[in-house]
Parts: sequence; C-alpha cells; structure tokens
Amino acid sequence: MEPLNALPKYNLFGLDEIGYDKAKVVVLPIPYDSTLTYRTGARNGPKAIIDASRNLELYSYELGEDISKMGIYTTDEIAPNLGSPEKTVEEIKKEVGIVLDDGKLPLILGGEHTVSIGAVQAFKDRGEEISIIHFDAHSDSRDELYGSKYMHATVMARIFEMYDKSVSVGVRSIDSDSAKKFSKKIIFMDEVHRQGIEKTAKKIIDATGKEVYITIDLDVLDPSEMPSVGTPEPDGLHYAELVEMLKAILGMKRLRGFDIVELNPIPYFSAPDFLAAKLAYLTLGFAKGKSKL
Repeated sequence: MEPLNALPKYNLFGLDEIGYDKAKVVVLPIPYDSTLTYRTGARNGPKAIIDASRNLELYSYELGEDISKMGIYTTDEIAPNLGSPEKTVEEIKKEVGIVLDDGKLPLILGGEHTVSIGAVQAFKDRGEEISIIHFDAHSDSRDELYGSKYMHATVMARIFEMYDKSVSVGVRSIDSDSAKKFSKKIIFMDEVHRQGIEKTAKKIIDATGKEVYITIDLDVLDPSEMPSVGTPEPDGLHYAELVEMLKAILGMKRLRGFDIVELNPIPYFSAPDFLAAKLAYLTLGFAKGKSKL
C-alpha cells in the first residue's frame, strides 16, 4: 500500500522511479575520499547532494521548464576499494563504461576528485573524441604525490595524458612544476577577473572540441558561498558566474558526461549541499538540447 503523503523517493531529485533501461542519464554516487591530504569527509558528499536534491523545486525559472522527466536513474552507491586508488579508478572505469556502452550520459557524484580519472578513462578506452573542461581552485596536475599517480592532486596530469585538448578554469593554487608544464592549459582566476565571464566562456569554447566532459570541483567557488570543501581557496568564482559559464558552454557543446566532486558537508549547514544539487539540475537543463536528453 502506498502512503497518502509519501516523501520523495530516495534518489537524485527525489523522482518517481524509472527503470535503468528507460534512463537517458545515470547518476553514480561514489563515496570515496581515501587520498585526501587535508580535511576528509568528501565521502559524505554524494548522500548530502541527494538529500538536498529531494527538496529541490523541479520547475526551474532559469530553464523555463521542469526537466526532471528526461529520464534520470540513480544507482546504488558504488563501493570504492579503500586500500587501492588504482583499483578504485579501475572499478569506476568499468561502471562508467557500462553506462556509455548503453548509450547513456553518466553523472558522477563524488567523493574526491580522483573519481574523475576513472570516468575519463572509460571514454578514452572507447576511442571517444572529447575534451575535458575542469573547474577547480587547484590545478590538480602534479605527476604524483606521496608516491601515487592516482589521487586528488594528480587528476589533470592523468587527464591531459589522455585528452590534450582540455582546459582548467578558475585555478588559484598550483605547484611550481605544474605551472611550468601546464599554464597554457589553465585559465587562472585572475584572468577570469580581468576578462569577465563572457570572454572566459568564449575562450573555453574555442579551446575545446564539440563534445565535452565537465568536471566541477566545488572548491572552484568562493568559500563565502561554498565553505563545504576540503581545501577552500579564497577569491573564487561565484555561483552565478559558474552558472553563466555553463550555460554559454553547453549552448555550443554536446555534453557527454560530468561530475560534481569534493563536497565535504558541514553538519546542520545544508546551503552548500543544496547549491551542489541545483548545479547538477541546471547543468542537465543547459545540456538538454545539444545532448538530446
């Protein structure tokens, strides 16, 4: 028997359940934070985003519609291998590969940024010609750290090896070796300030191919709006600026997949969780036309 006043279903956006076969978008929550080097807790990010999303108003005045009926399926949480980042990346690659082989768009909820390596590897293994658009306060481009090539600080080093035609945006923290090697692939935050959002979006569009994977580390946002991250950096993007850029980019590009990572929830402070949930919803809405969702 169904209760007369049931709470929203427990999935991203609290949607009426549909089967995997009917879905166009598959949400993969990955509660992993085993390589974090400062404040841990990002493993709680996927649950916090889902919890907040169940209270999101599904009609969006920004989009002018309710896009929740496009077919969004949320999997169970994917168990990471806590003893091996390499094995975790391999398992994520397999899971995302299944989604791609079934012709669906993967939306990954982290968890720490390492999860993006596995997701992008799934595209590479299938010979997909995509570009990566990386929003982050940190370049994440060290070749290795603490003896590992597969951890949150090496994400873009691994991704640039796979997809050279990619770009990082909003960076305001970088090590000296990475600055020498990758600065031409980075739009630093001071450049965003100088040229504005419209010109920054155009630069991203010009630097990337027709099909893109977007990875959003939430610490790209200013800590005044997004304090719930492991390593906050001052002087970041504002939410409205990030939304404006995503709208411009996805008006020109086909989105093949994306992730939102590094939410480190603060107990009893849900505003950042809600921001992350709405960001996921708007990104799908902006992508709807070009990506045929």
